[in-house]
Amino acid sequence: MHVVATAGHVDHGKSTLVLHLTGTDPDRLAEEKARGLTIDLGFAGATLPSGRRMAMIDVPGHVRFLKNMLAGMGAVDACLFVVAASEGWKPQSEEHLRILDVLGVRHGLIALTKVGLVDDDLHELARLEVEEAVAGTFLEGAPVVGVDAPTGRGLDDLRTALDELLAVTPTAVDHGRPRLWIDRSFAPPGAGTVVTGTLAGGSVAVDDELLLAPAGTTVRVRAIQRLHEQVQQLEPGNRTALNLVGVSHGSVARGDVLVREGQWHHTDQLDASLTVLGRLDHAVSRRGAYLAYIGSGEHPVQLRVLGPQPIEPGETGMVRLHLARHLPLLPGDRYVLRDAGRGETVGGGEVLDIDPVLRASRAAPDRRVERVVAERGWVDAHQLALLTGERVDPTIGRWVVSPVAWTDAVERVTGRLLEAGPLGLDLATLDERDRAVAERLDDVVVEQGRIVAVDAIDPLDGHPWLDALAAEPFAPPAPPDDLGRNEIR
Repeated sequence: MHVVATAGHVDHGKSTLVLHLTGTDPDRLAEEKARGLTIDLGFAGATLPSGRRMAMIDVPGHVRFLKNMLAGMGAVDACLFVVAASEGWKPQSEEHLRILDVLGVRHGLIALTKVGLVDDDLHELARLEVEEAVAGTFLEGAPVVGVDAPTGRGLDDLRTALDELLAVTPTAVDHGRPRLWIDRSFAPPGAGTVVTGTLAGGSVAVDDELLLAPAGTTVRVRAIQRLHEQVQQLEPGNRTALNLVGVSHGSVARGDVLVREGQWHHTDQLDASLTVLGRLDHAVSRRGAYLAYIGSGEHPVQLRVLGPQPIEPGETGMVRLHLARHLPLLPGDRYVLRDAGRGETVGGGEVLDIDPVLRASRAAPDRRVERVVAERGWVDAHQLALLTGERVDPTIGRWVVSPVAWTDAVERVTGRLLEAGPLGLDLATLDERDRAVAERLDDVVVEQGRIVAVDAIDPLDGHPWLDALAAEPFAPPAPPDDLGRNEIR
């Protein structure tokens, strides 16, 4: 299944379009129906002409509800970008497009709605305006389909275009590490706690135990629903509702996340790229009341630019973000940054390092596994998988070791062996890493818990004290100063 989110300016017909495409009204709140305005996320599903199933997330277009729009964009495969032919490109059209861009959405098409309200000339002008507005973005060259939802005009063409788009749009990959960002929680009568979200990273099944973060609560999956259908197991890439045991719905909030315990590194500090929107009228520095939108949540953050200069509009730099809560993240996760004080979207980018170990003044983050290993020297292979999302065969024992750290360890252990002489080293005196290195060295033997260099010189060999001892075995001479207790033993 593919997950498609709407985007576009307020009152351009997103919810009406979803209703006529799916048969489900995404506006579920009484206030939304009374005001004729989408306030929160809405959800629906449809089967396309090929039989392909599609889940839809309808987002609010009004700037006052941008927080809710961002909560729905965390795990979408494609977008249906909506522009009213009667109004053309508007401020929230621009902001939504830039948000999609920094979130890494790379597949979409454009619905030119309300074409029944304009003549052919205005229709064509609106199409040209939209194509110009999306030039240089992921929507450049995307199909622009004219529709008038209330009359049904163009809906079949739009369904076909969506079908063709999703045929070439990748779906979520099963990495065996499920993660579900919660965008809604409620308690239907007699059902307990139900949460909804888009499953990514891995499958879940009925009776699975999951960890609710950041609270750290263990919950059990009682039931799974996909587009109103009960299932026993769910693959990644699906919109779902999970009925949970072990937590009350009042203890669950949008922005919480379900994962499998032990499969994720939970962090409150990360290094990331930040692309600042070109229309911003100021550079980005540490001064600001910043909010990061990650997954389905809004998180206050402290920001530090990794570099000597602020990041100018239209430029990309590196930042360190300090979160108020620990979140299960991976390099490659995307985020949007807003300044709450100014009420503006600053930009966004990609998480690069979820456990930075270097000081901000020295950090140069990227997603390379080699960098993570080089900065640490020795990394437990399981921990490295948590930090990078990639599995690497251990260099030795359970560790992945950088070339520099390996060379240093070999020199250190070899030096200690040479100092120890023919009696060698007691393995118990070595830490786990040095012991593993010692056992991998050439020309050493391990005997009776000691490791000895094969070519070590015996300090007693030919020593005159041995002759004196042989001459007077019952009145042994005092040992000389150049022999230690271990050698004499």
